[in-house]
Amino acid sequence: MWRVLRPDAITVWHNPEVRKRLSWYYEVMSDRKPAKFLICKRMPCEISLNDSDLDELWDEHRRLSEEFDKLWELIRYKGKDLSSIGDIPKVSFLDLKIEIAKRLLRSCCFCEHRCGVDRLKGQRGFCRLDYRTVVHSWFHHYGEEGPLVPSGTIFYGGCNFRCVFCQNYDISQENIHGGVEVNPRQLAIIQKELRKEGARNINHVGGEPTPNLHTILESLRYLEVNVPQLWNSNMYCSEETMSLLREIIDIWLPDFKYGNDKCALRLSGIKRYVEVVTRNLRIAYECGDMIIRHLVLPNHIDCCTDPILKWISENTPGALVNIMGQYRPEYLVERYPDKWPDIARRPYSDELRKAFDLGRKYNLCFEPIS
Repeated sequence: MWRVLRPDAITVWHNPEVRKRLSWYYEVMSDRKPAKFLICKRMPCEISLNDSDLDELWDEHRRLSEEFDKLWELIRYKGKDLSSIGDIPKVSFLDLKIEIAKRLLRSCCFCEHRCGVDRLKGQRGFCRLDYRTVVHSWFHHYGEEGPLVPSGTIFYGGCNFRCVFCQNYDISQENIHGGVEVNPRQLAIIQKELRKEGARNINHVGGEPTPNLHTILESLRYLEVNVPQLWNSNMYCSEETMSLLREIIDIWLPDFKYGNDKCALRLSGIKRYVEVVTRNLRIAYECGDMIIRHLVLPNHIDCCTDPILKWISENTPGALVNIMGQYRPEYLVERYPDKWPDIARRPYSDELRKAFDLGRKYNLCFEPIS
C-alpha cells in the first residue's frame, strides 16, 4: 500500500514531459514492465564461469549485451512478456556480471581512481573499503525528486570523492565502517521489504554505491520482486563498471558537480572529472531514464553551472534536470571557512535565479521537479 505522498509526487506524473522522459521507469515502477535485472536473469550465459579467464568473460558479456538490447527493445516497445523468454537458466547474464565484478575486485577498478588493490584480501583503496559492504541506513525517502517518492533509499558507507563540503561526511569520510555489514542475501531482503512497504524504486546511494558494486549485483540474484533499480552516484565509475550496470539500472540519478577539472580537483580531490563524468552520462543516457542533479555552488555559476547546463542541453537533452539550491557549507568548509572562502556561504538568491535562468536559456526540462 502506498503511503501518503507529498503533492508533487502525485501530480508530477500528470506532466506529459515527465511521463515521456521517464517512460521506462514509470512502466517498471507501476509493475507494467519487468526491471532490467529480471531480464538479465532470464538470459542464459553459454560459457563456464569457473573455466573462463577474464577476457573470455568479457567477450561473452559483450555478446549478451547485444542480445539484451534486442530483447529490451521487444519488451519495451513491442509488449513482449518476460514469461515468454523462458525459465531462469542455470547460469544467467546476471551471474556473469557478478563473476566479472568479483574478478575486478582482486585488482579494483570499479572507479576511475583504478587503485588496483586486492580488496578480496582486505586491501583498501581510495574509497577506504575492502570487500565488505556497510549500510548505514535504509528507509523510505520523501525528500527526493517527485517522480521518485517514496524512494527506497539505501545509504552505503565509503566514497571515492573527498568533497570538502560533503553533507554526508559522517558515512562517506569519517565513520564509514560504523554501519551494519550486509551480505548479498541481506541486501536483497532490505530491497524486498522496502518495495513491499511501497517504495517506488531502490535508491543505491551513500556515500557512494560504486565501491559496493559487487554486493549490489549479487543481491539481485536473490531479489525476486519487481522494482526499478536507481543509481544515485557521482558517476566517477570506470568503463568496466558502466558496462556491468548498463543492463541493470532502470533510472540514473547522477550528480554533475563541476564544469571544469580545476574546481573538481580543489573541492573533491578528483582528476579528469569532466572527461570521466561526461563519458558516463552519455552511456547512461543511451540505456535508461535519467534525472541529472546539479548543486549550485556560490561563486561557481560561470565556471560550473553554466558549462554544465550547456553540456546537458547539447548531449543529453532528453534528461530531466534538477537544479538544486540547497547548498550549505558543511564538513571541512564549515570547520575551516578561510581555506575555501568561495563556498563558505549559501548561494545568494540572485545566483539561484541566474542558475534557473540558464536552465530556461538552454531549454532544459527542470521546473516540474525542481
